[in-house]
Amino acid sequence: MSGDAGRPEPAPENEAQGGATTPRRTHPRTAWSTELNGPEPESADAVRPEATGPVLTGFRIAVTSDRRSSDLIDAFARRGAEVLHAPAVRIAPVEEDEILIGDTRAVIECRPDVVVVTTAYGFRRWIEAADAAGLGEELSRTLDDARIIVRGPKARGAVRAAGHDDDGIAHDERTASTIGLVLDAGVRGKRVAVQLHGHEDVEQLERLRTAGASVLTVAPYRWVRPTDESRLGRLVAAVAAREVDVVTFTSAPAVDGLVSAAAQLGMDGVLVDALRCGVTAAAVGPVTAAPLLDLGITPIVPDRFRMGALIRTVIEHLTVNGVEQVQTALGPLVVHGRRVTFGGQTVTLARGPRAMLAALMSEPGAVLSRERLLDELPDAENEHALDMAVSRLRSALPDRHLVQTVVRRGYRLNV
Repeated sequence: MSGDAGRPEPAPENEAQGGATTPRRTHPRTAWSTELNGPEPESADAVRPEATGPVLTGFRIAVTSDRRSSDLIDAFARRGAEVLHAPAVRIAPVEEDEILIGDTRAVIECRPDVVVVTTAYGFRRWIEAADAAGLGEELSRTLDDARIIVRGPKARGAVRAAGHDDDGIAHDERTASTIGLVLDAGVRGKRVAVQLHGHEDVEQLERLRTAGASVLTVAPYRWVRPTDESRLGRLVAAVAAREVDVVTFTSAPAVDGLVSAAAQLGMDGVLVDALRCGVTAAAVGPVTAAPLLDLGITPIVPDRFRMGALIRTVIEHLTVNGVEQVQTALGPLVVHGRRVTFGGQTVTLARGPRAMLAALMSEPGAVLSRERLLDELPDAENEHALDMAVSRLRSALPDRHLVQTVVRRGYRLNV
């Protein structure tokens, strides 16, 4: 992750290990178009005020995280959004993880020369598990005798809070850079213990082994399948049907978990298509964004890779790009997510009519051809389906005369 050493480290679910490049920033988009963008960079001196009140009324947001999901759910619901929550992966309970205790004993016995700490949360869980197993004092002595390299400021804080000193910190909070610090000091013939978070980073561990190190790993928590897969299936269906505006991801495994769940339902193709066009993916940082980019999905990503920044980015994206007002020939028409206000009346549109209205509002007064409008409706396979979609839109709007038919040409917004 880009940034300086003064930034706090992401929570473990926020970033899986690795070194992905930051997603390309693109042109702002409406809530229904195909372009994606992130917020303007925040400076250290001027942090953008956070939006409050029901600014997300009319929007639907999917949350795929397990740990700290309540932070996202509460923040979005407090601002009026409808939130769908289904963990795509979950963290295995540490008390059930005999492997962790076995790995801890192995680390104590081998007396590593270097210990790599990747996350504060993982390090604390490791210490707590060791204490519970009666290995706390032995692990503490082992850490005191080792050279400790940390991935970020929060990891450093956790190490120091436990009474230990670190010997180096990655400048950009990436696992790749952390391993680079270890390699710079030379590891041939040395024993290196690496605290993993969530999964094994094969590439970075192989760098150590290739350089001649003997590598041990400790996984204080592991990503496992969610306990309620039917709930995840309903979220998959909602995303695939483009019935949500944004899907948030706070870990790379959550991306894989969502796509895998879709594949089991035979819906992975339509899910990915929806996230490419029609539903915005929001990733907490570039490592979480990497598997999305591999699928051809360009997510919005905050400039500071933190949960609070992710919340602000989603709010800004929706309020800037999902709210629009057009002065029609009949009066002002206001769209706020799925809610449309006209003539003192407010209605909520279904996905099809909403997509149709968004297309018409993108070029107020212009005649949009039937072919163009068919492209905006993935489920409309022929012109009869388009006519039905227009009819449903007119019936749903407070005034059906807001949409005009231009014979043999198409449809237009009545401006």
